[in-house]
Amino acid sequence: MIHNRIFVKFLALVVLAVSTQCVARADGGKSCCLTTECAEKCPAKCNEAVKVGAERTAEYIPFLKGKRVAIMSNHTGMVGNKHTLDVMLEQGVNVTTIFSPEHGFRGNADAGEKVKSGVDEKTGIPIASLYDGKSPMPSAETMAKFDVIAIDIQDVGLRYYTYYVTMINLMDAALTYGKEVLVLDRPNPNGMYVDGPILDMQYKSGVGRLPIPVVHGMTLAEIALMADGEGWLKDGKKLGSKLKVVPCDNYTHQTRYRLPVAPSPNLRTMLAIYLYPSICYFEATPVSLGRGTDKPFEIYGHPDLKGKGYSYTFTPQSVPGAKNPPQLGNLCYGRDLSSLNEEAVIAAGINLEYLIDAYRNVGIGDAFFTKFFEKLIGRGDIRTMIEQGRSAAEIKATWSDDVKRFKEQRRKYLLYKE
Repeated sequence: MIHNRIFVKFLALVVLAVSTQCVARADGGKSCCLTTECAEKCPAKCNEAVKVGAERTAEYIPFLKGKRVAIMSNHTGMVGNKHTLDVMLEQGVNVTTIFSPEHGFRGNADAGEKVKSGVDEKTGIPIASLYDGKSPMPSAETMAKFDVIAIDIQDVGLRYYTYYVTMINLMDAALTYGKEVLVLDRPNPNGMYVDGPILDMQYKSGVGRLPIPVVHGMTLAEIALMADGEGWLKDGKKLGSKLKVVPCDNYTHQTRYRLPVAPSPNLRTMLAIYLYPSICYFEATPVSLGRGTDKPFEIYGHPDLKGKGYSYTFTPQSVPGAKNPPQLGNLCYGRDLSSLNEEAVIAAGINLEYLIDAYRNVGIGDAFFTKFFEKLIGRGDIRTMIEQGRSAAEIKATWSDDVKRFKEQRRKYLLYKE
């Protein structure tokens, strides 16, 4: 049976979950519980693999049978070696439409790059891009082709990671056109903590849609339930019983779930995913965070850091997934973070020390930050704090009340043990 919101709290009490505390970065980002090397280094329960929502076909295939189905997914929507789309088709589900998010259905487009609509070559099913630069809402013609939207995509748990924004847009569309929404849940690899300021909604954008912290610690199904329950959808309306979720098995918010597939072209390792809450702010500066190198989101640098005590160097190049990266072709001096301990990075949470370090040493003052910074961090005063010389610890303390308030607010929507 698929769990409506009315059953969410009951489900949270009965799901038996195990924590896969894999500290060793033994497999370069593949699912640790599926590798012998990591299993030997982990606690005994590490080999009890998490079962994602899409894998639990008995929970949702009967619901989809006899309906016209649209699926919002990409290359991460895998069940073993099969895509969820193929699983549905093999089970006789009538899939009429594919929705593709940022990076496209196959996941190979650059960050922010417009993605065209088209046809899936394997199945012949039309692909409707939700990231084509025209409108985040599907057309009335597209919405008329299905009865239910099934969502299966791997998120990484950051407010500025856009997959949840696409989901919310589709939920709004479902409200407008009277459609049902089914979320096939997947673990949040950054789901073990909450950190960062709650979004000041004057900075609402394509990289910040809901009043949630930077690191919200929730899965997509939990976010869907919260957005619906808190009245965050269009005009404060609710999907109610038309929103259904299929949770994961053998998962808690302390599970160290290692992604079997890179969620986007430049988040290639678990360390990059863990550093993402601290490193992404360089997107709003002239500093390179490693796009166009073999260590994106694991390094940072700038040509003007030469001669200032930075021995690590790199030169961004044009590569698939980073066609025109910041500082393209320029020799950058900076820091290599790729040897940091994963658990230490997780424990630190959002660490603005890297950003502050670069700001102080690049030495260009007001020209360092673009307006995009406020959209990423979600508040208008943090740039000023950095410019005034406040420490990372002092700045983090300013959002501690946000974290406490949000953790209490979200509690009734959680599907998994904290």
